[in-house]
Amino acid sequence: MTDNSVFPDPVYKDTVLAPLFEGVKTHYASHMATINRAHLVMLAQTAILQRSDAQKIARTLAEIESETDIANLEYTGEHEDYFFFVESELRRRLGDLGGALHTARSRNDMDHTLFKMALRERAQGALKQISVLTRALIDKAQAEAATPIVAYTHGQPAQPTTFGHYLGAMIEVLIRDMTRLNAAAEGLEHCPMGAAAITTSGFPIDRNMMADLLGFERPLINSYGCIASVDYITGLYSAFKLVFLHLGRVVQDMAFWSSFEVGQLYVPNALVQISSIMPQKRNPVPIEHMRHLASVTVGRCDMVVNTMHNTPFTDMNDSEGEVQQAGYLAFDSGARVLNLLTAFLPSCSINADKVRRNADQACITITELADTLVRDEGLTFRQAHEIAGATARSVIAKTEPLGEGFDDFATAFEGEVGRATILTDVEFRRATSIQNFIAVRDHPGGPAPAALANALTKYRQETDALETAQMARNTRHTNATTRLNRAFNDLMEP
Repeated sequence: MTDNSVFPDPVYKDTVLAPLFEGVKTHYASHMATINRAHLVMLAQTAILQRSDAQKIARTLAEIESETDIANLEYTGEHEDYFFFVESELRRRLGDLGGALHTARSRNDMDHTLFKMALRERAQGALKQISVLTRALIDKAQAEAATPIVAYTHGQPAQPTTFGHYLGAMIEVLIRDMTRLNAAAEGLEHCPMGAAAITTSGFPIDRNMMADLLGFERPLINSYGCIASVDYITGLYSAFKLVFLHLGRVVQDMAFWSSFEVGQLYVPNALVQISSIMPQKRNPVPIEHMRHLASVTVGRCDMVVNTMHNTPFTDMNDSEGEVQQAGYLAFDSGARVLNLLTAFLPSCSINADKVRRNADQACITITELADTLVRDEGLTFRQAHEIAGATARSVIAKTEPLGEGFDDFATAFEGEVGRATILTDVEFRRATSIQNFIAVRDHPGGPAPAALANALTKYRQETDALETAQMARNTRHTNATTRLNRAFNDLMEP
């Protein structure tokens, strides 16, 4: 059968090859140049290439890089992507020697190294943003350590706590999320270069040198795994996803708290939009944007991870250019959430009048009345619970604050126990006050001042440790760039 078709088919060109070419230009050209330089230095220092030949290639590489307007390159079908463009230019300028740069490597090990280099930049950027948010929340929690709020369970008023205590819970989750993301970022620090197509090479390559020049901690050992394993992708996006899944729950609380009926969160005018027809409305629209952007980010992370499902354990396009480039959008939308939330939450305040109103209407300190009866009256908790429940029902029916319900309490107490209470009206008011409720909950993790202060100190220390790990990676990457530039420049010298 005669086949007179010519590559590339126009539809294949438009739907696959041209978009991939653009993606490589946008995301990987600089990393590809770095890998070219590092690989050339390694080939020269291991004597796989003669120094004189490596010098010619180095000078020509530098010329190509300086003369090429990458942004204006277009896919014509002549070169699959920027890698083949550079190789073609090397061969055009140097003849057969231009093809020597590709000795002992493959597009397979190059591609996964490119992907890791691109992802580690994004992971480091995300970790920095999350650290900034965490520190802003720690500062806000400290400032709001004594600010009462109504805590809700199952959508109903439950108990009083402080805004600082609520933020502390959010901070702890963020620190755990950072820990997971930091671990995933560490998984990007193992270099695939030297795996070649899938089994390494018969040339005397130095994989440790390549890893060092590219800023990796060490080579990824198994060469088959360098090409087939995608856990560096799935692990990173799974960890990144959780940040926004968890933040989305807090954002939903912000929507609930700022509603007219609850009203305990005040959003400042700078973050409020007014209706075009209803001038009385204050719409905290940034909350909705954070919520939907967080969900978009979760969805984009899921897209990447799910694309790997049921794929073969080998080299495959499913884990490469298209999905890698699509995944970067998760970092874009995630960055918008982190930036907006870092500005939003520290700017908000608690409406004390609404907190007091909701607390009074829902008797949210009633648990401490029951606890007081167990401690001071010697009752069982179930007895105390019955008395507290009867008291709450009575004052709620009268629409009175719990602190005004001493007579209702005394009646309920005598009816349950068969004697008068030893508590006075003053002691009853103290036992049912928000301030007392918070103050007596001074165990580790509680909202009392000392307990919360200790927790905030611990959060700062944990954030410091995570930032130290991030800085160590950044320093390794920066130092590697310096070493590579020096080695490459030395190679160009006579």
